[in-house]
Parts: sequence; C-alpha cells; structure tokens
Amino acid sequence: MKVVLLRDVKGTGKKGEIKEVADGYAKNFLIKNGYVRIADSSALSENKIQKDAQAYHKQQEILEAKRVAKQIEGQNILLKIKCGENGKTFGSVTAKEIADAFEKIGIKLDKKKIEIKEPIKAVGNYNVLARIYPEITAKFVVTVENL
Repeated sequence: MKVVLLRDVKGTGKKGEIKEVADGYAKNFLIKNGYVRIADSSALSENKIQKDAQAYHKQQEILEAKRVAKQIEGQNILLKIKCGENGKTFGSVTAKEIADAFEKIGIKLDKKKIEIKEPIKAVGNYNVLARIYPEITAKFVVTVENL
C-alpha cells in the first residue's frame, strides 16, 4: 500500500515521503495512529504543494542570510569597555555585547551565530566570524577601546 508520511516514523521514513508499506502495517498501525495518509491523488498533490512551499521558504531564508552577510562583511564594530590600567578588560567581551552593537547600527544578528575564536580580554582589534547560515559566513572586526 502506498502512503504519504505525515510525520517521521522510525524505520519507515521521514515526514513528507511517499512509501510503499505492507497493508497490515499501514492499516493496523500507521493509519490508526495518524502517522500516514493513503497516497491518493489529493494526498499526493497536497504533499507536492507542501514540499514546494518548504523549498520556497528555504530559498527565502538563504537570500536573507546572504543579505545580512553582505551587510556584516568587513564591518568594524567599536566597543568601549571599562579597562584596567594595563589595557585588560574586567571580564571578556561576549557575543551578546557584539550582537547588541550590531543592533544599534540596525543589523539584526543572533548572538549564537557569532564565533569568537579566543576570548577578547584586552584593548585592540579582533577578527570575528559570524555563521549566518550553514554555508554562509561573514568576517568582521571588533575594536575594543577603554572608556
């Protein structure tokens, strides 16, 4: 029996896939528990529409990520932080502080997407990477100055 999976089923497949399963398994377990729909013409067309919509939304996410990466690439973010007499900061600069600095200039960037290689604990310039999407990254510079 051909079925369209409505959710992930361990050992059978992922949501949205069309699978051929045994009649008894389909009737007694999958359909009964609402995991699948029989693959008739309406179910197949609905499944195709959902897949097209998912592809469109993913494409829009990628375009937005590229736009944000273009804005961030090469930026120089200035952070003024209270430091000791030898240029050491009290604590370290966090991804949240960098994200807040981007917010002030009108760029929305999630703090979880900012990668700081080594802790920023002194005055100076630091190269930082932002992973906006799995394949899309942007490099920028963070300049730390004393208040």
